[in-house]
Amino acid sequence: MEVCIFFLYAMILLPGIAASVHQVKSFLNHTAYLSCYFPNSQEIEIKDLRVFWQKDSVEVVHEVYHGQEKHDNLSPKYINRTKMDIDKWTLQLLNAGIVDEGHYTCIIQQKDKGSSKVIHTSECLLHIIANYSQPEIARLHTGELKPNEYLNLSCSSSGGYPEPKQMTWLISQENTTSRLMSQMNVSQDAVTKLYNVTSKLNIPVTMNTLTNISCLLHLGEQLGSLVSVPLAIEIQREEMEQAKINFFGPLIAVIVLITFLLGLVILKKNRNISSTNQSVSLAV
Repeated sequence: MEVCIFFLYAMILLPGIAASVHQVKSFLNHTAYLSCYFPNSQEIEIKDLRVFWQKDSVEVVHEVYHGQEKHDNLSPKYINRTKMDIDKWTLQLLNAGIVDEGHYTCIIQQKDKGSSKVIHTSECLLHIIANYSQPEIARLHTGELKPNEYLNLSCSSSGGYPEPKQMTWLISQENTTSRLMSQMNVSQDAVTKLYNVTSKLNIPVTMNTLTNISCLLHLGEQLGSLVSVPLAIEIQREEMEQAKINFFGPLIAVIVLITFLLGLVILKKNRNISSTNQSVSLAV
């Protein structure tokens, strides 16, 4: 770690060496390419240079000392995970993970009269990306849909990184499309550090109108968005008429049966009265 301290000290003593920060993106578990952006206009040979990569100014990621790789000062988690492409002055970080996100600095030193001086520095900010699954809409409503009732829906996406910005619902009816914002519930796996997101929506059911519902997951300006497969909802008037028949049919049958039974009772009672009157007349 003494070399690292020396590099930091050298950088402080040489404020004229500007280090611009380059944004680098890499997919999870893929190789990240971190360039030194060293022009080497003087065509200095690698055997006359020291090349170091540091993470967050603390951990030594890779070291090339006079053309030979050295592992004495490397952080244990980077051993056997890095390779240097000398022709392109680029560090290859193998199997990049979320824990590898951070600020990397490339420092190049050259021999100068028995000592070494910093001739170039370059900084990279590494961002790790993991693809989210396509958002999927699920119906939480059970049973048949009826007008003026609310349809309960959820939209979920999982296994992504970094944390998404928001989730939007798109409701399309006839020639109009509206956007609805709903609270997005976000959870992060304690081990993988990947995110899972869910949003819920309650909307009224409209009769005789085709409604297409989609959800849109916004990942950020540079990462774009993911959209779900549309869910089509439509209730026809025939279905409602059938529902009325299913409800009123049995009720009418019960009323008819009761009326018929009452008629039989009244008819029987009238017959009994008529028979009684006839018996009284014969007796007289």
